[in-house]
Amino acid sequence: MRILVLYSGELGRKVILNLINPGEFCVSCGELCDHCRQARKSYAGMIVGIHEFSTDLPAFIEEPEQYLPQKLPECDLILAIGIHADLLIALPEVVKRTGAKAVIAPSEDSKATPAGVLEQLRKELESMGVEFEGPKPFCALEKTGKPLIDAFVDMGFGKPVLRIELSPDGKRFIGAGVLRDAPCGSTWFVAKKLSWTEISEYKETISGAHHSYPCTASMDRDPQIGDTILHKAGYIIREAVEEGMEKAKKEKSRLEAFCGKEFLGQVKVSE
Repeated sequence: MRILVLYSGELGRKVILNLINPGEFCVSCGELCDHCRQARKSYAGMIVGIHEFSTDLPAFIEEPEQYLPQKLPECDLILAIGIHADLLIALPEVVKRTGAKAVIAPSEDSKATPAGVLEQLRKELESMGVEFEGPKPFCALEKTGKPLIDAFVDMGFGKPVLRIELSPDGKRFIGAGVLRDAPCGSTWFVAKKLSWTEISEYKETISGAHHSYPCTASMDRDPQIGDTILHKAGYIIREAVEEGMEKAKKEKSRLEAFCGKEFLGQVKVSE
């Protein structure tokens, strides 16, 4: 898959770095880094173009084409992240020039990326036979049956999925592995912060890590979801952890049934 990234702002930079996965991107562990992300594949070779738009553009752009880059590479998927609403409206022209077959335009701020603009974009692109998703926020992206967008999710980006490991007594997190990452890369950060913390405090641990990453979603109330987009992102990662915890508990129950509870109880976890 050939990916073209058009972006403006911090989220776009984080998504690009998460796709590339350079060694210096994640700093969650500091000097105690165990280089866990090195095992994760880099998708740098799939990125055929990156264009950053200025954040200091006019409030209204009458001729968006003058702000579009003159040369654009052929691509399959366009990630349009945080760009001006009037530039979003011009994306069908970008699609024609690049031959793109799919577009993902996440909304992290309903004022900067109005729902009406995304719906207009959806209708125009789908009438052209182009796949489209406008997740709110980006980490809400799931598989929907659209081949190229589903392929992006299968690469490991979208609604987070974690593998949770619990202590034998079920009171602490031993560790957490990332099966699918939020596009900004925050899931790895949250997973690391969970290790060796008390399960009884998991909500506070997740919230603290999510905010300190930090999440770039807006704190303004979104009329569609009835809450802030930042809060929705927080609920998404919390649900991912809770689903991972539930799977871990079920696995523990299966092991107890197979090996015997007394045997598992002899397994000690170092402090």
